[in-house]
Amino acid sequence: MALSPLTPVDDTATTAVSPLKTYALDIDNGVLGGYVDGKDAIKQFAYKAIKTARFRFAIYDDDYGCELDDIIGQDVSTELLETEIPRVIKEALIYNELIDDVRDFILTRDGDRLYVSFFIDVNDDSIPMEVTI
Repeated sequence: MALSPLTPVDDTATTAVSPLKTYALDIDNGVLGGYVDGKDAIKQFAYKAIKTARFRFAIYDDDYGCELDDIIGQDVSTELLETEIPRVIKEALIYNELIDDVRDFILTRDGDRLYVSFFIDVNDDSIPMEVTI
């Protein structure tokens, strides 16, 4: 594709969503190395987007991140947590053009830990996720 303003642009062409390929990040150990793509890249994106506070870091646009910090640690009812946590997680992930749906949330408490399990639908596949909050 030429960058000349005299080159006609084909407006009928469609852009296909390419597979996500990114650096591999071992989040538990803080080690960066290699590449991941496919399901592993989607899982890594989801984990990082959920763990990053939305609107707090100038490097990210307003779509990236999650608003869990606004909910967790507040004196709110269990019913509110069970409705708001799935909503904010879904909002953090659904804007990604590769993700079709985020569904089937299960929240489990163990002491002061909260485990959230859900599925991410990508094309014709479902990716199971579990996040500790």
